[in-house]
Amino acid sequence: MRELRILFTGAGRRVELLQAFRQAAQVLGVSLKLYGADMAGTAPALAFCDYSRKICAMKDRDYIPQLLEICEKDRIDLVIPTIDTDLLVLSEHKEAFHKAGVAVMISALDKVRLCRDKNDTTAFFHSCGLKAPETVNDYMAYRGPFPCFIKPKDGSSSIDAYKVDEKEQLLTYAERVKDYIIQPFIDGKEYTVDIFCDPEGNPIYITPRERLAVRSGEVLKTKIVLDERIVAECRELVRQFVPCGPITVQLIREKETGDDYYIEINPRYGGGAPLSIKAGADSAQMTLRLLLGEKPGFQSGGVQDGAVYSRFDQSIRIVSESRPMGGRIRKISGVIFDLDDTLYAEKQYVKSGFHAVAKFLGEGGAEEKLWRCFTEGKNAIDALLRELGRETEKEECLHVYRFHQPEISLYAGVADMLGRLRDNGLRVGIITDGRPEGQRSKLQALGIGLPEEDIIITDELGGVQFRKPCDIAFRILQRRWGLPFEELVYVGDNPEKDFRAAIQLGMESIYFENPDGLYYREDAPENAYGIKICDIEDAYRVIKGYMI
Repeated sequence: MRELRILFTGAGRRVELLQAFRQAAQVLGVSLKLYGADMAGTAPALAFCDYSRKICAMKDRDYIPQLLEICEKDRIDLVIPTIDTDLLVLSEHKEAFHKAGVAVMISALDKVRLCRDKNDTTAFFHSCGLKAPETVNDYMAYRGPFPCFIKPKDGSSSIDAYKVDEKEQLLTYAERVKDYIIQPFIDGKEYTVDIFCDPEGNPIYITPRERLAVRSGEVLKTKIVLDERIVAECRELVRQFVPCGPITVQLIREKETGDDYYIEINPRYGGGAPLSIKAGADSAQMTLRLLLGEKPGFQSGGVQDGAVYSRFDQSIRIVSESRPMGGRIRKISGVIFDLDDTLYAEKQYVKSGFHAVAKFLGEGGAEEKLWRCFTEGKNAIDALLRELGRETEKEECLHVYRFHQPEISLYAGVADMLGRLRDNGLRVGIITDGRPEGQRSKLQALGIGLPEEDIIITDELGGVQFRKPCDIAFRILQRRWGLPFEELVYVGDNPEKDFRAAIQLGMESIYFENPDGLYYREDAPENAYGIKICDIEDAYRVIKGYMI
């Protein structure tokens, strides 16, 4: 199955949303890479992406060209905007992305515009036959009732939105809020409806939930309420709006009359959308299914009605500043190493395996041909067997390669470094991916000599799904050692998968930028994966600095 690549713009704090996509890919058995575009590079959600990309401000004239360049270079399949300031510019240039072969999860330009002006939003609600609070754009023309609400006509996240109890206050807020609207205050239960549609605007999920607790416009506690009237009203809204992907609708059910008053549409994932996903309205999974060419219809079941969800904040360390090698930061009590291309050269193992296969085949020049195919990016054994007309021997060749006794050796200074770390009282361990038979033979050939409990081959935990960047192996080793994650450091070489779990768990990271490694990246950003070293022996000097 082909790999899917999704780029989130303005990812900010959307960790829950990224985790939902991650889980959806696991459930579907899909290979998924998540990218985050950010101006400062300090958004917490970036730590949960596979790759982060620096980009100029969304209002900059170079924003779209830079975003298109990122999409082309990284072969992005889908762009998902997550904040209001990005919606208009992306909808204006949606066709440019389409021509580049990139889908953008954004509704039509005229619909995005009507959402940005609450006067137009109110008019749209009325055109759908829905009730909405009447808007006034001049405080002097507002005749009541009180209390009322004054807010920016293109605002979001409840910024500069104020409840006004009497007319005398209205002037004060009118002078404070730029380009405002005034609406009567509707007293009643507040609801958010998470709606998700296919690219043609056909609804897949319509999930109402009551807002039980809110902070700065974003829900902290919510209850899933599959209210038939709200669902029916939103079906009509969807029919006229024709959304692409997610939209979030807000309404208030008036306490006295029971009438629904619709107040806002956000044509993007709302901050609380992951709560609906957790309840069963899995729009993340549906997004991946749509990218794979499926056409799921409206999902009328599977959502847990009445479920109550509460949210909490969690801290994560963002690596953003250079630090001098060996500069003391905090206490380190344990060090976890990657194996391949970190402690020894994986190309040694490949050459050793090719030597064993060539010996098995008994063909002159076979070893050199295998290596040439490998350096050309081909499946070397397949290519050679096709050339020799011996394709039927593939399984035997693979068995020879996987079970051969390798001729490999540790990088210079590694054995001494491991010994010095242990002599200083540090726990030392290895977490490595790969077939158990191959990884075990490597460890035996290298003679590392660590206790069995300090080595984890992720495939032995239950299969390839436990390979890095899955964090299970890190959690197991941390629990065995009884040390806090904050006192552990991870050393690895592969920017694609090695560091995400360590960063998310709060560990320190040391990136061995290994030019001879199979996963070397010339464009790896400075400090994105922790302290960068260019010689594995330097890892000891860095770690020693922590122990001072």
